[in-house]
Amino acid sequence: VQLQASGGGLVQPGGSLRLSCARSGIARGRSAIGWFRQAPGKKRAGVSCIDTGEGRTYYADSVKGRFSISRDNTNNTVFLQMNSLKPEDTAVYYCASDVGLCGGAWYVERKWDYWSQGTLVTVSS
Repeated sequence: VQLQASGGGLVQPGGSLRLSCARSGIARGRSAIGWFRQAPGKKRAGVSCIDTGEGRTYYADSVKGRFSISRDNTNNTVFLQMNSLKPEDTAVYYCASDVGLCGGAWYVERKWDYWSQGTLVTVSS
């Protein structure tokens, strides 16, 4: 399984961006895609997760109501729509893949088997 994250860029506070995570390779059965981010000087943290079969979604408290995760199973792609962006959303964003469901511990890094390269999101005026 290979993952490619894209869509990062520079945006003003209050603006929007949509990140994409394209997955290639064969992932049979249930699977989950998670989004993580790492801000300068901070540890990588979970942002959101989606069960690609059932469509169940999970969000970190810091992004609830502003970010929305969705999937296009036909094209093996997961999206992270980010609205009302704040300077504190500035980070390198990664997507990750796991065989299984997000579950209650989706934000734990060691759960995830495959990682994308990062895409930088900068929120600044």
